[in-house]
Amino acid sequence: MGVEFKDYYKLLGVSRTASRDEIAKAYKKLARKYHPDLNPGDKKAEESFKEINEAYEVLKDDEKRKLYDQLGPNWQHGQNFQGAPDFENVRFDFGGGQGFGGAGFSDFFETLFGGAGAGRRGGGGFGPDPFGGFSGRQRKGRDVEAEIALTLEEVHGGGRRAITLQGQTGPRTLEVNIPAGVRDGARIRLAGQGDPGMGGAPAGDLYLKVRLAQHPLFAVEESNLVYDLPLAPWEATLGTTVRVPTLDGEVDIAVPPGTGSGRKLRLKGRGLGPVGKRGDQFVRIVVRVPDTLTPRERELWETLARESSFRAREGR
Repeated sequence: MGVEFKDYYKLLGVSRTASRDEIAKAYKKLARKYHPDLNPGDKKAEESFKEINEAYEVLKDDEKRKLYDQLGPNWQHGQNFQGAPDFENVRFDFGGGQGFGGAGFSDFFETLFGGAGAGRRGGGGFGPDPFGGFSGRQRKGRDVEAEIALTLEEVHGGGRRAITLQGQTGPRTLEVNIPAGVRDGARIRLAGQGDPGMGGAPAGDLYLKVRLAQHPLFAVEESNLVYDLPLAPWEATLGTTVRVPTLDGEVDIAVPPGTGSGRKLRLKGRGLGPVGKRGDQFVRIVVRVPDTLTPRERELWETLARESSFRAREGR
């Protein structure tokens, strides 16, 4: 099966004599139009975005553009190419149809400029390098970014964790060192785990963007944690001792008499971060009132209302 020629100039909507600036301007306009973030779930836009990126990858590079212009559409499965001096009597044998190792480029691009590793030949590839070493030019692999969801417990303790990523060649499992107290949105770098390099160049890096999973008990404020502690009115008024959860286990906390709703009590060093540099945990008081009363309870509340000197709206 032959490899279909792609007209990169047509994809970007520019002439074959377009300047580098004109090409860049056309690319940026189309990239904004078809970017996946602006077209969620639109497979056609996603495919267009990949195609214009592939076209720009070639036309922005003088060497690639020259080679592309020399070959043009006059190549098919098993056809002899006569043209530029450097490519006389080269016979293109397009076999195999290999993917680009996660870069998202077409078989046409791979055949012209080399795929993942660029030195991948034989076994259904294109045999000896048809471009006299051009496709073997070294280029570091692209960096890749993925998202990793972590619980507060995983972030608090840190340590190593195995993750499985889905790539075009199938799933792969990596071991990641989670720094204790890593922040939401931070990136963890795995050197050499990105896209393969070209021509023997090193692979790119993999960056794992941390996303903290929502916790049922704690809210996160940078390196600090906030826990809401419900109290009955009499507990807040008279004071009490309550057992509260932390990431290190439960602890007792003393609530002083007259503690109002919204006040925060601090548990020093019970937040996130490396040992010795951890943030704090704040226990936020939430005074709750009963929504139903027995007759006796209503009687007691009415008695308290009559006899109490407390005036909430007067601050005393």
